[in-house]
Amino acid sequence: MNTIAPAPGINPLAQWVPSPNFNVRNGDIAFVVLHHTACHTAAQALATLSSHNDGGRVSTHYLIGRDGQLFQLVAEAHRAWHAGVGHWAGHGDLNSISIGIELDNDGNEPFSDALVDTLVVLLEDIVARLRIPRRNIIGHADLAPARKVDPSVYFPWARLAQHGLGPWPVAPVLPAPAGFDPDQALRDIGYDLANRPAAIAAFHRHFAGHTATELSAADLDLLHNLQSQAKDPA
Repeated sequence: MNTIAPAPGINPLAQWVPSPNFNVRNGDIAFVVLHHTACHTAAQALATLSSHNDGGRVSTHYLIGRDGQLFQLVAEAHRAWHAGVGHWAGHGDLNSISIGIELDNDGNEPFSDALVDTLVVLLEDIVARLRIPRRNIIGHADLAPARKVDPSVYFPWARLAQHGLGPWPVAPVLPAPAGFDPDQALRDIGYDLANRPAAIAAFHRHFAGHTATELSAADLDLLHNLQSQAKDPA
């Protein structure tokens, strides 16, 4: 039976607001998954993440409010229920190998500066302590493109990239070579192509701020740049 007593992985940066919705991990932590709450307030999100709701029980390790306040609901040592069914870089059961971070945002608005500032501090802390590769910070829609759209097109991935957090193109973005295979590039970056249009929309949501389901010539250059980074062991 779950308890809500503090366990290894309680972060002194956060206010501890425990959720009973967790279980045992089945793998080493290798990723961070970002979400938006789709709620209007952090209080609404905290209630949902700590109780039952129509879609079943859910939780997350961290929640960041619009005002930048940081809450922790599940210890890092435990498996929070935030990712659901999906795949990334050949991995299923992302809940077992990730830290989940919910962002107080309804999905139809820009993310506040205070929230993003706190997120950068938290990510820097997490990747350093848990030795998570800095590129292994993804969105919920990246791993579940047919089901999820979070964080939305409003999420400022470029601001994280300024701190070396998350995958992002590195200048110069050169033309893709002849015979370039964009589908293989998408797979090498991490996307599952079981639903190719949804995966392309997720790629665009993350890297271009829109959700088109077809690739352009410029996209091929961007994909080649990102694929080269994904293959770099550094």
